[in-house]
Amino acid sequence: MTRPTAPRPGPASSASEASSPPAWLLERLRSAGGSVPFRTYMAWALHDPEHGAYGSGHLRIGPRGDFATAPSLGGEFAALLAPQLAAWLEELAAQSSGPLALVETGPGEGQLARQLAEALQQHWPQLAARTELVLVEPNAGMAERQRRQLEGLSLPLRWASFEQLAARPLQGVVLAHEVLDALAVDRIVWDGALWRQQVVALHEGASAGLALRLEPGEPLEPEALAQLAALGLPPRASEAAAGPAVPPLPVGWCTELHPELAPWLRSCAAGLSRGRLLVIDYALEARRYYAPHRQDGTLMAYRDQTASADPLRDPGHWDLTAHLCLESVEAAALAEGWQPLGQCRQGEALLALGLAERLHALQQGSGADLASLLARREALLRLVDPHALGDFRWLAFSKGEPGALPAAAFLRHP
Repeated sequence: MTRPTAPRPGPASSASEASSPPAWLLERLRSAGGSVPFRTYMAWALHDPEHGAYGSGHLRIGPRGDFATAPSLGGEFAALLAPQLAAWLEELAAQSSGPLALVETGPGEGQLARQLAEALQQHWPQLAARTELVLVEPNAGMAERQRRQLEGLSLPLRWASFEQLAARPLQGVVLAHEVLDALAVDRIVWDGALWRQQVVALHEGASAGLALRLEPGEPLEPEALAQLAALGLPPRASEAAAGPAVPPLPVGWCTELHPELAPWLRSCAAGLSRGRLLVIDYALEARRYYAPHRQDGTLMAYRDQTASADPLRDPGHWDLTAHLCLESVEAAALAEGWQPLGQCRQGEALLALGLAERLHALQQGSGADLASLLARREALLRLVDPHALGDFRWLAFSKGEPGALPAAAFLRHP
């Protein structure tokens, strides 16, 4: 996702800019006693089948939509990625005579799925003859858009849930491009002595009307405190004083935990008997993610190419996203049976996969189609821009394969 800049979120207890919550959210909050954990609110706002931004299909992906992704900029990203995925599929094909699958989770508008399928058919026809394209899309509104995008595709194609795939696990490659950053997160707040779970609370008053607020809730459970300790954050004020020299956190310091990572990785692993998983997303090391200066976490909202610091604004019409913590992803993957193969930044990955050679070839192109050549050049440069898409992380994992490649040696070099 190309992210516009915006002010960071305000204090941990703050009111939304929205004038009044929608009726569907009012009903749910009242039924829940007036407040819910932020994770519950985020899941509703994104994935509710009638009202969620993805569930209902409200969000539009592309340069003229709510936000742009690498595939929405044209076919250059898929052209660079396809040889990597094909190399992995060829390795699996050499070890077994059975069918193969290319699985994309959260396929967005379906652009990347089409681009990759067409690349397989054009450049690896024998491999394509053994490969099925499987899309894992939990949101009906997005799935309907994908069906329109992929109409007429000659590669075998179906939609399935991880639970359905687990009944007959596949061998193949799973791609999670800008998926895990949309999993609902727990927001947590430091009150000076304890960590508390942040909640979304409904305030109803005769003078102020209806308003949503982010407020500190109950203290964190021991399991969440253990996660914090593993990530380098003191579970309690007394332990912070006795522990390593870490700058004190101010009251109201807020960040995220990722409780849905492990269940997602577990479900994904259950659907795959043998193969690889490639995660491409915004991610930070724990020392950067939980650095004292990052006092408002990484959560942001996006709509109409605009970034907002207010996650409570017009619920169900904004994308909500939080960066991943690299150590959290890797720990969850190991716990769920995945073997890490390595990780790198997108800029490094695409250069290793031949981006410089593609740029050089464009310079040799005919001037008769100068506008097209310049557009392709701009798209390639945006893919490796360290201030935009180039700072994405690629994380590779394997399942059911003997041994593992050395760290950062997972890329196919042209």
